[in-house]
Amino acid sequence: MKRLLEGIKNRIILMVLVAIIWSCKENTKKEKKEVVETSRVEYLPFYKDDTFTPHWLTPGTIEEKEFHKIPDFKLVNQLGDTISQKTFKNKIYITDFFFTTCPGICPKMTNNMAKIQEEFIDDNDVLILSHSVMPNTDTVSVLKAYADANSVIDNKWHLVTGDRGEIYNLGREHYFVENDLGEEKSIQDFLHTENFLLIDKNKHIRGIYNGLNRASIAQLIVDINALKTETNVMN
Repeated sequence: MKRLLEGIKNRIILMVLVAIIWSCKENTKKEKKEVVETSRVEYLPFYKDDTFTPHWLTPGTIEEKEFHKIPDFKLVNQLGDTISQKTFKNKIYITDFFFTTCPGICPKMTNNMAKIQEEFIDDNDVLILSHSVMPNTDTVSVLKAYADANSVIDNKWHLVTGDRGEIYNLGREHYFVENDLGEEKSIQDFLHTENFLLIDKNKHIRGIYNGLNRASIAQLIVDINALKTETNVMN
């Protein structure tokens, strides 16, 4: 009888130990998952030139307020509406450069941008801005057809056309989307890049991402959420 009780006692102790070990493993998995889904730093860095050297500024400071910002612009979207910085007032937005007849990288970029749209479909604080680098052929009607074919949500995701010089100047001199090791380019040189950029509510560049890379898109989603948290704290 005594041996039987000892055996039962040992089994109970073993079961408790197994339960504790299992619980520790599950908590570790949960912690790892939480690390993946949160930003790597307290604040996202700021960028001001084509080297994309990170600047670690504290939001709300004078230095941050005087840092490089995207200037105002005037373009037209797939609905024929005028789009400017007023459209993105108090909004976070993701931007890229494409053209509707692109047979190479653009279809994949559009698919990945659609994932961003879906992730933040009910979030009015997050918008998307895609500039056509062939504005002469990507007219309003062409952009509308492309939008419909790719499930673009009007007023959530703006596909824009307009003056070629203005678009190319924005891309190269303010968003810095091309990084060609300092090679000078003119308006005649074609602008083509797979980069996505994250812009905060104060028009600062806060991240650059490879629009063709799944891991980079996942990080972009994480960073958008981090930027939303940062904005909420500042408010």
